[in-house]
Amino acid sequence: MTSHDPSETFRIEAAELLDQLEAALLDLEDGHGQQELVDQAFRALHTLKGSGAMFGFDAVAAFIHDFETVFDQVRRGEAPSSPELIAVALDAKDQIQALIAGEGEDARSVQILAALRDTVDVQASVAGTPGGPVDAAAEPQAARWRIRFKPAADAFICGENPSLLLAELLSLGSGTVRAVTEDIPPLAVIEPESCYMAWEVELETAAGEDVIRDVFMFCGEDLSLTVSAMEAPGEAAAHGVEAANVSDAADATVPAGKAKDTRSAVNDRSGGFLKVSAERLDALMDQVGELVIAQTRLSQLSGAAGDPALLAISEELERLSGGLREISMGIRMVQIGVLFGRFRRLAHDLSRDLGKAFDFVTEGEDTELDKTMIERLADPLVHLIRNAADHGLETSAQRVAAGKSPNGTLKLEAAYVGAEIAITLSDDGAGLDTDRIRAKAVESGLIAPDAPLSDEEIHQLIFAPGFSTAGAVTALSGRGVGMDVVKRNIEAMRGTIDLVSRPGEGTSFRLRLPLTLAILDGMLVRVGDGCYSIPLAAVEECVELTATGTCSRNRNFLNIRDRLVPYFHLAERFGSEGPRDPHQKVVIVSSGEARVGLVVDQILGNHQIVIKHLSRFHQALRTFSGATILGDGSVALILDVAQLIETGQAEARQADPDRRAA
Repeated sequence: MTSHDPSETFRIEAAELLDQLEAALLDLEDGHGQQELVDQAFRALHTLKGSGAMFGFDAVAAFIHDFETVFDQVRRGEAPSSPELIAVALDAKDQIQALIAGEGEDARSVQILAALRDTVDVQASVAGTPGGPVDAAAEPQAARWRIRFKPAADAFICGENPSLLLAELLSLGSGTVRAVTEDIPPLAVIEPESCYMAWEVELETAAGEDVIRDVFMFCGEDLSLTVSAMEAPGEAAAHGVEAANVSDAADATVPAGKAKDTRSAVNDRSGGFLKVSAERLDALMDQVGELVIAQTRLSQLSGAAGDPALLAISEELERLSGGLREISMGIRMVQIGVLFGRFRRLAHDLSRDLGKAFDFVTEGEDTELDKTMIERLADPLVHLIRNAADHGLETSAQRVAAGKSPNGTLKLEAAYVGAEIAITLSDDGAGLDTDRIRAKAVESGLIAPDAPLSDEEIHQLIFAPGFSTAGAVTALSGRGVGMDVVKRNIEAMRGTIDLVSRPGEGTSFRLRLPLTLAILDGMLVRVGDGCYSIPLAAVEECVELTATGTCSRNRNFLNIRDRLVPYFHLAERFGSEGPRDPHQKVVIVSSGEARVGLVVDQILGNHQIVIKHLSRFHQALRTFSGATILGDGSVALILDVAQLIETGQAEARQADPDRRAA
């Protein structure tokens, strides 16, 4: 039996709230919907503070309380949300994250809060100066409110404490509290763990209705809450009896009012959505994979037996397992906007640190990708964005001198391309300096001075391990450990990366990836005595191997519709034993713009690949990306098409006399 750690629930919720806070702060800096975004940031802070105190994260709650107190001047309009203020607020957000992780230092908290106070005071003084950018805001007027709330019957069981709610209400101003006891049953039938009472508070406060409702944001959906303004001090006495007799049905018409907006994510999860741990999704996918394997075995056995009843069962199971596979894969699919949103802060910090003004634009956020792919894409995209901001984009002065707008643009977009997803990062900077890259490659010994390389081949050198054109090592670049990691990680996901650069216009990196790494369609082929699987998305066509192929510089070519395609024999490459088929086939596969033919003895057909990762002892075999279990229980290795093509191109360069001399 596994025990649930309540603090882990808080950490998960806190991560979402911190993302909301960061998004609101970044939007504030962009000048979108000021007051609404300030309120959104406050709601996230208030939720974090309350839940942090509930789960014992006292340092988090105390820091956020001071953060709220200082930032409240922005909410009241006494200080503008300037870039300087947003920068300090983002530091405060990072400190909250560190405190939750147990890594935050008290001295750092004091330093950030002091900087926040100083920044707000400066902005407030400027705003209040005659002729300043913002007129001094009028002091909010106190108003009288009547609040009546009745917790759910199981509130005590769920850990709610009405006395804490009353204390937080009274902290907003001054007022009186009256207990409503009409619904308490006789002692003989009372349930000691149930809540029968309601409370009525008459509160005088300068806080608005939203702040009052925020007090109840952690209460369950069954909370009955009404908040109404009192027109005058005598109004309370005039309507006291009515307030005490407000029916529960009337209260239920506004369950927690606007507080529901701040808890929409939680409420949705209890209704239409349910949070499930990633480990359970992975386990489900593993079981579905085993089911697909078992169904394949049953199909083979029923086909061999020829029993109509068994065939009918096999076909029905195939239909059901196929539907279950689609549903399981759909559950794992996540909108890539979740990933793109993380990079807004990165772009913001890069702009500040590099002193370069640029807009970060995203498109295709609703494109869905397997959650495992999302996780593994984060690091490569971080490297690409940092590289584009540091090396690609120019400073404002350089852009103006080149006849461009002062602000650059960094664009990240995603789109479906057939059975794959394409993620493109482009900038409108100066483009790659081909001469500089070549000179650096010669200096590093990557190529010979007289190597006959095209511009595209020279550009590909930036992916070489240890390669960097930076003049000095900085916090962002210069060590040559970025772009090679990008290419290696993308290829590990069976993807490709293309690069296009135009002088003075900018550079574009395009990543092409499969939608999932769990189950995919493959083509099963026989080479000698062994069976291998080729991802179907990489297969273009299959042709007969004829004697009309050409040979040039120890390389074999097929003429396919007036286009020469190099090919090689997998049997020779793998050292396969067994008889060769007299009528061999060539499977034309592609990776990016490159095409190659793989000679096999027999094409056995298409099937679903349930990918099994190779052990760490076999990871050096880069020709294979994994393995799959066939219906008869045997194992077929899955070919890594991108790696096969790269290996073939490297061998071609070695066989080419000109390039060998280089």
